This record gives sequence, structure tokens and C-alpha cells, in this order.
Amino acid sequence: NGEPYRSSGGKMVDSELGEIPEGWEVGNFENIGIIASGGTPSKSNEEYYTKNGIPWITPKDLSLNKNKFITKGSLDITEKGLAKSSTKLLPKGTVLFSSRAPIGYLAIAEVNVTTNQGFKSIIPNNSENTEFIYQLLKEITPHIESIAGGSTFKEISSQGMKSINITIPSDLILKKYFEITESFNKKIQNLEKEIQSLTEIRDTLLPKLMSGEVEV
Repeated sequence: NGEPYRSSGGKMVDSELGEIPEGWEVGNFENIGIIASGGTPSKSNEEYYTKNGIPWITPKDLSLNKNKFITKGSLDITEKGLAKSSTKLLPKGTVLFSSRAPIGYLAIAEVNVTTNQGFKSIIPNNSENTEFIYQLLKEITPHIESIAGGSTFKEISSQGMKSINITIPSDLILKKYFEITESFNKKIQNLEKEIQSLTEIRDTLLPKLMSGEVEV
């Protein structure tokens, strides 16, 4: 009824992570999706890169683009680049999670994309679970950082991601959560596209206004 679960008398049960809501379970990311790494096509081969091809995302792209949804980075790769590297084509709805330099950049793929090796992305088993996975990763990023290894910079491995215990709601709760958040995400997507369009118009007009080519 829109009230907090526990304080409204919701039943809790014991688990290895402490008390959790009845009907939830303890599992890991492999229970709700596939953990996918990325790769980088050889930079020495110009045939592997293009301006308009398959979107290829790096952590730097997410540092510059703070949007929740992403469609492309600064570089695209070609079909050859995809075939000749360890990167994988990730479907729309994949949650991109940077696993090093730094850990914790997040975005949701709005289209099919690829990434470099600086990601441990989660491909949801159910497309309706994207938002839950996004918010879960956002919440537990400090824990992921605490278990990451590395001397030069911290990095979380695929095995490290698999080792993290998480609480997973029932299918009914996940479906209700999707139904509630879907409309908000559509608004966010539309606003991000509008902001991008207005930014491009500003960047086009500003130099012309400053040079006197266009007058207000």
C-alpha cells in the first residue's frame, strides 16, 4: 500500500546477510544476469574504428557523459573490430559498470553497445530488471571498492563480482518495481535527449553570435 515494509509489519526472515523480507533470497549477480567484460580492438589498425559504427564505450566516456542512459562514446568500432577483439556486443538494457579507473561509473545502454576492458557489465536475465540492477550497483559500489584488488589502481574482477552476495526480491516485487519506475525512466530518457539537442544548438549558435554572423 505504499508504506514502508518492515515498519508496517512486513515479515522478516533470517539469512546469511541478516534479516531480509520474506520471499526474498540471497544470491549473486549470476542469479539475475550475465557478467560481461569488454575489450579494445588494436589501435594500430584503422579498419577497426569508425565515426559511425558500433558504439564502443570507455570509462572516460562515462566521466564526460553523466547521463543515466547512453547510446555512444567518443569512438565507434567496425564489425571487423568487434570480430578481432575480446569485446562483446551488449544488448539494449545492459547495465554498464566501470570496474577500474575508477570503479563505479554507471549507465544503461539505450542501444546495443560494446565496451573496453574497464567494465564488468550486467546483462539482465529479464529486461524488466535493468533498473533494479542499476540501483543495486549504485548502492553497493562502496562495498565493491572495498573488496577490489590492485596495486597501481583498484580493479574488481569477474570473479570478484561473482563472489558478492546480494538480496534478490521475488519476481512479483521485481515486476511491480519495474512498473513503477518505467514511466520515470522514459521521462529521464526524453529529458536527456532534449538536453543533448539544446546543447548542440547552443554550440552551433554561440560561435556565430560571438563573431557577429548571427544577431539576436
